[in-house]
Amino acid sequence: MVSNQLARQLKAEILRGEVEITVINESDTHVYQPLFLYMAFDQAVPEDAHRPEKSVLSRHVKLVVGNAERVEREKSVVLMSDGQEIPYDYLVIATGSRPAPESIPGLVEGGHIFYTEESALKLRDALLSFKGGRLVVTVAVPHKCPVAPLEFTLMAQDWLNARGLGEKSQVVYTYPIGRLHSLEPVANWANEVFPARNIETHTFFNVENVDPEEKTITSMEGETLSYDLLVAIPPHMGQDVIHRSELGDAGNWIPTNRHSLQMDGADNIYVLGDATNLPISKAGSTAHFEADVVAANLINRIRGGRGSARYDGKVFCFIETGHDQATYIKFDYEHPPKPQAPSEMIHLYKLAFNKMYWLSAAGVL
Repeated sequence: MVSNQLARQLKAEILRGEVEITVINESDTHVYQPLFLYMAFDQAVPEDAHRPEKSVLSRHVKLVVGNAERVEREKSVVLMSDGQEIPYDYLVIATGSRPAPESIPGLVEGGHIFYTEESALKLRDALLSFKGGRLVVTVAVPHKCPVAPLEFTLMAQDWLNARGLGEKSQVVYTYPIGRLHSLEPVANWANEVFPARNIETHTFFNVENVDPEEKTITSMEGETLSYDLLVAIPPHMGQDVIHRSELGDAGNWIPTNRHSLQMDGADNIYVLGDATNLPISKAGSTAHFEADVVAANLINRIRGGRGSARYDGKVFCFIETGHDQATYIKFDYEHPPKPQAPSEMIHLYKLAFNKMYWLSAAGVL
């Protein structure tokens, strides 16, 4: 977390009153979103994903709870919905992204997603009441957590088999381009794993609409699939505050320098995580590695330097593969991913990381 790194490194300046660090968050609760996937399979509950925001912030960081209405660059202030103005010399935008299932006609009424806590719990109940049939997983882009569709698909197959529904069910996976994942090495890996698990696949399938009455999903390419349970990875968008602030493109993604992580045309605004328009994975680890660069540059600049640390595109993702196993991928701008052989040990590492996240977020690790 950028604010905690700044607080640790700039403690002397803070105590002298030369530096003030403020975090604006819409809630006083910090939510660990990767657990939504596990909630869908009843392997986690909301309490596991919640902590007070202050518990993960340094005591030297001021927390403002409320909704940011817009960023007013000409005044260098963040205007809050209650009228409060919060000035800044440097601004870090980490507003994330939101799922937009409403952008696909019929999806809200006819399908499920797992990208919010509420939707993950609804999907959990749907899975618990599922008696067999066609479980269709359909993927739209862009979306956060690049491997989540693969994880859900493999975990769903495992779920059905464990409940004696494997012979009564067919898991179907669709992807919008001509392979099973945007990252070619990951797609090649899935090409071997999915057939071995008897998972039906359809590529070049860009969802156009869902018919909740007929229980069908139709692609822009003209293909129609029937389903008994539909799970979608919907397209995502940047947050509305980016639109209101006129900082982003049509999808509310902020044009960002791929190395400095500064907003294009704004020397004192840094962007990280899902909020950027960078062609790299919208993953938690991406934000983590970007945060190291942003914090280093801000500390350097506050102390009189030029802030020349560079982000190399580093990403690391665990991939749950079912059968109590997992693998991982790591890559950057110059090096493509190379999926490793799944193992129980890597699965245990991922479960352990879900526990250790809170220590990492608080700056203990």
